[in-house]
Amino acid sequence: MKKLSQHIAFKSITGMILLLVLFSAIVSLIGYHGFTDALLKQYADDAFLTAHTAAGFVDADRIDAYLEDGPSSKEYQTVFGEIDWLCNSEGAAFIYVILPDRSDYAHITFLLAAIDHSKNYEVFEFGYVRETTNEDYRNKYRALCEEGAEEELVIRNRGYISTDPHITAMVPLRASDGEVKAILCVQRQMDGLNGTRHLFLRRVAIALIVLVLLVIIGQSIFLHRTLLRPLEQIAQEAKRFSTEDVKAGKKLQEIIHREDEVGALAISIDRMEERIQNYIANLTRITAEKERIGTELELATRIQASMLPDQFPAFPERTEFDLYASMDPAREVGGDFYDFFLIDSDHLYMAIADVSGKGVPAALFMMMSKIVLADNAMAGKTPAEILAYTNDVICANNREEMFVTVWLGILELSSGKLTAANAGHEYPVIKTAEGGFELVKDRHGFVMGGMGGITYKAYELSLQPGTKLFLYTDGVPEATDLQEQMFGTEGMLLALNEVPSAPPQQIIEHVSASVNTFVGDAEQFDDMTMLCLEYKG
Repeated sequence: MKKLSQHIAFKSITGMILLLVLFSAIVSLIGYHGFTDALLKQYADDAFLTAHTAAGFVDADRIDAYLEDGPSSKEYQTVFGEIDWLCNSEGAAFIYVILPDRSDYAHITFLLAAIDHSKNYEVFEFGYVRETTNEDYRNKYRALCEEGAEEELVIRNRGYISTDPHITAMVPLRASDGEVKAILCVQRQMDGLNGTRHLFLRRVAIALIVLVLLVIIGQSIFLHRTLLRPLEQIAQEAKRFSTEDVKAGKKLQEIIHREDEVGALAISIDRMEERIQNYIANLTRITAEKERIGTELELATRIQASMLPDQFPAFPERTEFDLYASMDPAREVGGDFYDFFLIDSDHLYMAIADVSGKGVPAALFMMMSKIVLADNAMAGKTPAEILAYTNDVICANNREEMFVTVWLGILELSSGKLTAANAGHEYPVIKTAEGGFELVKDRHGFVMGGMGGITYKAYELSLQPGTKLFLYTDGVPEATDLQEQMFGTEGMLLALNEVPSAPPQQIIEHVSASVNTFVGDAEQFDDMTMLCLEYKG
């Protein structure tokens, strides 16, 4: 069973809830500051209204008389009574008149102070002197007394304060000559501010909880009907198809009648099932065809291998020579071939050839060429005559325009005389009894199959006891590594001369190993065929 966090509905609902929480937080922040600013303005307006009203009760020209007579004065008591009544009727916490020390505004002297009788506030008596609360108050006093300000406001609702949050509205008391004689202050507590803000936040939280519940219920129903149910049907069909591997009796697009992305997905699943079915059918047919072709290629490989002499030692009863050959095709079947057999008790036939192209066509061309060459050799013809006759036979019906290079030789075992002819093939390599392996740059004739009526020239070599003959196709010197560097004729001669005294089989195996080491992981590009003869006399 899937974890809850892995369900689409859970992820969708969680995302919407997070968006709601973020939206509510932003709304709460904006509303919090908006309420605060609005309430502060309302508090300030009420405080200034009260301050101007109270200022009307005080005769600024009589400030000095108030100071001189003090509370015992009837006039003082009358002003105090009016301000006290105003303080308690308008909901102010304090209404007081002060005389700031104008030298540095660090101290104030209370002329009169009325308080809210319902609160247990400290009463500042007439003549009481105290330090100015902070630098903000000093600046406000200075602005009123020296800079001509008509109103100043101090808001104290942040940081450390000894009383509850409050505002203080200040207005100057000017004499008839315009001189500021004192400052009248009205302090209003802001206990309603915090309550209103908290009420707002509670309402936002309640609204958020209700919205979250509505989102969970509504989104769950919506997702189940519009997304989860059809997706579950699609998932079940995909699971069924992967298990049974057969098309459903009823297509998904017939079950899910939608024109949105879910409907498009259902159509895609139906098309996918149909294409997979067609692919499996085609793959089954192709696999069967490949198996048939593979079987035929395997048979062709065995047939080709059977066409080449592969029993070594080839002539164990003959002591005049030792011979070994190998053919490594680049594909299942190749176009290279070698051949050797005794024409009679004193003449050994040897041939090595390379057909143009690779694969089955080259193999068929190879077998035909090999048979015609061998038949003419058994008829007693010379190497030049064998090549000329075979060339004419090939050219007579060569619609594919293929050709073959051939080196062909007949060795007279009793004397060591080797008669050979070359139809465009690689140079043979000879090692005398005293020296190393060297190329014999014989005369090349035209390749067989290129043009009819060609005359080939034969030549003779005299093999002494201990002489070795090495024949090869171009797959040896043209073997290429991953850097596209070729093994080369020089590399082949170097490998041959590393084991000059070895028997033919070891020589061929050493050259083959040297080529494989040089090529490394590069793919074999061409057939690689070698034949080595040691004449013992």
